[in-house]
Amino acid sequence: MSLAMRFWTLVVNALCIPMHIIKAVGLYEGYKRVFPIFLQRISINYNKKMHDKKAELFRSLSEFAKPGKKLTLLEIGCGTGANFEFYPPGCKVICTDPNPHFKKYLDKSMKQNDHLTYDQFVVASGEDMASVEDESVDVVVCTLVLCSVEDVPQTLREAHRILRPGGAFFFMEHVVADPSTWVHFFQHVLQPAWYYFGDGCEATRATWKYLEEAGFSELKLRHVQAQLMFMINPHIIGYAVK
Repeated sequence: MSLAMRFWTLVVNALCIPMHIIKAVGLYEGYKRVFPIFLQRISINYNKKMHDKKAELFRSLSEFAKPGKKLTLLEIGCGTGANFEFYPPGCKVICTDPNPHFKKYLDKSMKQNDHLTYDQFVVASGEDMASVEDESVDVVVCTLVLCSVEDVPQTLREAHRILRPGGAFFFMEHVVADPSTWVHFFQHVLQPAWYYFGDGCEATRATWKYLEEAGFSELKLRHVQAQLMFMINPHIIGYAVK
């Protein structure tokens, strides 16, 4: 990290001291009640701009269903259900999210996407999905989630555990930019404030490295520029096969 980047990161971190205190005393948890409102609006805009990329990514979901059976899919950090419209008809969906306040928005998305079958909504973090049986799903989906989990390797281990052999982990995640760019500079400088705005989101993660080390038998991954807010423009998209 350059000296200038380190200096301005410290400045922003100092400006965030009130937020650090609010989090330390437990008051930040109240933000989780209103965060779904913000995310719903953000998700609508994100889907408009990323529609073609999402459609392309999820087009191959059905290939991972067992012969003669409907696809069973678990989504980590399902949020407001922004991905439901891209899932194949008849697909059985298990929703997980650590924030129970998304339930209201999930119910609305479920009604709008009645081409799917919904199994259950599990309040659980990506790092601990103990209520989901080993090798019980065909596909695990994770979009804009690995930026905010506390332990990326453990989340990927859980995804690997619940996938049946031959199943796939589909992902679409924003990641840290190339170190030679100004985006990389501002991602690091603004990260202390971004963390609170995004409910724990980290814009500085090289998530592809974790995927490369997760022990999947096959990894198809590409880097793209999403044409969104500069902080989250760099993306990785693809899937990994167990």
